[in-house]
Amino acid sequence: MFVLGCDRSGTTFLYHTLLSAGGFAVYETESNAFNLIGLRFGNLSKRNNRRVMLDAWLRSKLFYRSGLAREEIEPKLLNDCRNAGEFLRILMDAIARKQGVPRWADCTPPHLLYIPVIKKLLPDALVVHIIRDGRDVTASLHRIGWIRPFPWDKERSLIPPALYWRWMVSKGRAFGSRLGNDYMEVHYEDLVKRPHDALARVGAFIGQDLDYDHIQQHALGSLVVPNSSFSGDKEKAGSPIGRWKQLSPEQLAQVESVLADLLRDTGYEPATAPEMLRPSASVWLMSVLYPRYYELKLWLKSNTPLARLGAIGRMGIGKG
Repeated sequence: MFVLGCDRSGTTFLYHTLLSAGGFAVYETESNAFNLIGLRFGNLSKRNNRRVMLDAWLRSKLFYRSGLAREEIEPKLLNDCRNAGEFLRILMDAIARKQGVPRWADCTPPHLLYIPVIKKLLPDALVVHIIRDGRDVTASLHRIGWIRPFPWDKERSLIPPALYWRWMVSKGRAFGSRLGNDYMEVHYEDLVKRPHDALARVGAFIGQDLDYDHIQQHALGSLVVPNSSFSGDKEKAGSPIGRWKQLSPEQLAQVESVLADLLRDTGYEPATAPEMLRPSASVWLMSVLYPRYYELKLWLKSNTPLARLGAIGRMGIGKG
């Protein structure tokens, strides 16, 4: 199964919840199978490309964190892997077999953009799309500086991460709508405030009991040490829900002016008065240009050789 969502939406939290429930292979890193490995090393049906991919992957943190010995995985990947789906299945099956568990899950947030490819190559895949209040995601992305504005938009620096959330969630929902019963959405807030009910829904979807008490007793990863962008600021940390309330009324009105429709569609009610939700001309222009910029970046990363250098860096070559 795949636990997917926009960055800072709680994907790691849900993934570690599943691992803590037992029965899932523990692989505490993102596989990057579709967004990096499957794109950056050429056609994996060619043995030479597989050799190049393996030489890089076996020196990366992605391999070290698998817990596998080189001889346990290299021959199978070199001889039987033909695409990103087979790479991921071979890897995760090997980890699950070594750990003596029957199932595995992948948690790589950018894979939300590759749902059609995932479903084509892994027809039995189940997708859980975790959605978090876009205002809280905006505040988190803005705090860590992952989604930056163009130099001339610095005074409106909250808008690009807001538009990124809208772009990612919209694409994920559109792709998911084609999967029928193999796709579900769960809200991060429900997992935090109503965990028994939320986990019962997820458990019914994946066909596995997710006992909340067992999960708490065997907590792993971010269930023990929260993966929060606010963890270093006790004054602002507090509850992970509703941090957007720390925004000024002017900032919130700007953010909600580009998110209002999708907030409502995903079950969140804007706090700004309706008459204040019309975006300014500059914000409206940003709402047109930035999604196109994100689409262009995605295309360039997926289709140009220069992106391979970035892939090597993100794999963490030489890191344990």
